[in-house]
Amino acid sequence: MTNRRQCHKPFPNLIEELNRRLNGWKNYFDFGYPRQAFREINSYVRCRLMQHLRRRSQRPFRPPEGVSFYEQIQRFGLVEL
Repeated sequence: MTNRRQCHKPFPNLIEELNRRLNGWKNYFDFGYPRQAFREINSYVRCRLMQHLRRRSQRPFRPPEGVSFYEQIQRFGLVEL
């Protein structure tokens, strides 16, 4: 969902699609003790979104001063597992 062919997609729409997919995974795999797996998935998703934001245009995305990439992605509304 974050490959090079998806760079044209508006970022809020991408976040909506990711949230829908992540919520489905959470509902399906929530039985047992999935904390470590969810932590790894959250880390992977954040890393992919940072890469996606950086390659979207000739001028890479930079969060506002004093805000990290992780905080900015959370402000966009990404769901954490």
